[in-house]
Order: sequence, then C-alpha cells, then structure tokens
Amino acid sequence: MMRKTYDWVLSWSQRPGGAMALFWLSFCESSFFPIPPDVLLIPLCVGAPSRSFRFALICSAGSVLGGIAGYVIGWQFMGIAGDKIFALYGLTDRVDYIGELFRQWDAWAVAIAGFTPIPYKLFTISAGIFKVNFLVFVISSACSRTLRFVLVAALIYFFGVGIRDYVEKYFNALATVFTVILVAGFVAVKLFF
Repeated sequence: MMRKTYDWVLSWSQRPGGAMALFWLSFCESSFFPIPPDVLLIPLCVGAPSRSFRFALICSAGSVLGGIAGYVIGWQFMGIAGDKIFALYGLTDRVDYIGELFRQWDAWAVAIAGFTPIPYKLFTISAGIFKVNFLVFVISSACSRTLRFVLVAALIYFFGVGIRDYVEKYFNALATVFTVILVAGFVAVKLFF
C-alpha cells in the first residue's frame, strides 16, 4: 500500500495540480494537519528535479502562510480550535512549558521547530497564545522552513536521477526511517516539551 501511495504521489509531479496540492498540504500541516509536506515535496522533486527549487519555494510559502494561520488560531481561537489540536497530540499539559521556551528563546524556538521533525504546528499555535512578536515569528518561520525545504530540493536537484534510483531501490527502508523520524519528533515533544 505504501508503494502505491508513493507512486500516486510521484505522479503529481507530472500534473498541473501537484504544486497546488503541495502548497495546501504545507499550509495545513503548519496549523493543524499531522502529515509533513516532505511526503509530497520529495516525490515531486524526484519526479521533476529541474523544478525542485520551485517546489521548495511553493512548499515554504504554504508552510509560512499556514504558520500564520496557526498563530491566529492560538491568538484568537485557542478555546475553539487550539485546545483540540493540543489534545490531539497529548500536549495540553505542556502549553505552559512551551510558553517558557518562547520567553527564553523567542525566535529560536520557532526556528528549531520549523527546521526539525518537531511538529511545527504546535509552535505556531503556541506563538499566538503567548503573543510572540509577529514579525519575529514570520521571519523565523520563513528562514527555517525555507532552509529545510531548499535543503531537500538541493539534494534532489544535484543528485537527480541517482537519488530517484536510490529512492526506488530502497523505498521501503526510507519509508520506515521517515516514519521513525516523524514519530520521534512527536515523542520528543511529549518528553522534552
């Protein structure tokens, strides 16, 4: 089933709607959706390496705008939506601790969450709750998310077909590693935040 999903996602690189799907996945992931945009970014870049940086910028734009939506959820709609999102990840009791991270690290907390597998949406919503300076939030988000996605695009762009063959050959192992990293990000948030 994973292989069929991978092939289906990879087929989006040849469709006009692939870039738009990437934008919306990135937007949703930054504010509420649990699946990271790398799941679509990587196959799109592998399917069309010459457009890798374009895909990375689309992914970054969607992610930053979604992060702004997450900020607004925390700032204005915590009781309606934010509490439910935190409960979904089992982090309701950690909100105050995340607030302390913002007080100590401000932009760095956002940047680290934006670059690593730590669920970014939890920090976008928290930034709104704790009223992190909005401009600082946007700049940190734009820098960290763009760096993350451009790094992925650069690897695929420069290694092109070789990386595609590698992905094809070791798909199951790579899917397992990616899943472990994703789960580890959620576990890290529960343990350390």
